[in-house]
Amino acid sequence: MFGIVIVSHSEKLAEGVTELMRMMAHDVKAAAAGGTEDGGLGTSYEKISAAIDAVYTDDGVAVLMDMGSAVMTAEMVLEDMEDRQIKLIDAPLVEGAVLAAVESAAGTPLDALAEKVQEARNMRKIEN
Repeated sequence: MFGIVIVSHSEKLAEGVTELMRMMAHDVKAAAAGGTEDGGLGTSYEKISAAIDAVYTDDGVAVLMDMGSAVMTAEMVLEDMEDRQIKLIDAPLVEGAVLAAVESAAGTPLDALAEKVQEARNMRKIEN
């Protein structure tokens, strides 16, 4: 089972998405890396790095980000962790995170996650 890190500019948003993931998949290793060290809005290299360390497994870690500098900061962290199996997942944050948690709990390999999460891009919430 791979771990999952949620990166957001908002600490509350990252924690909320992580809480929702745990409701759907209780055993998944997940961590929130939101906001800055002083509790402000923004992203933190240190928080992302620590979150990855906290949930890292032999199966790796999936990192989902909200936007902009969250992506850039996550990319910088990955450059410094080249020896690890870590994947940035490009997906809608909430839907992608929940799907990632369910797939991790089901034993889906990290390498197959990106393709499965792409389905979240086309998930319709309302049929017209």
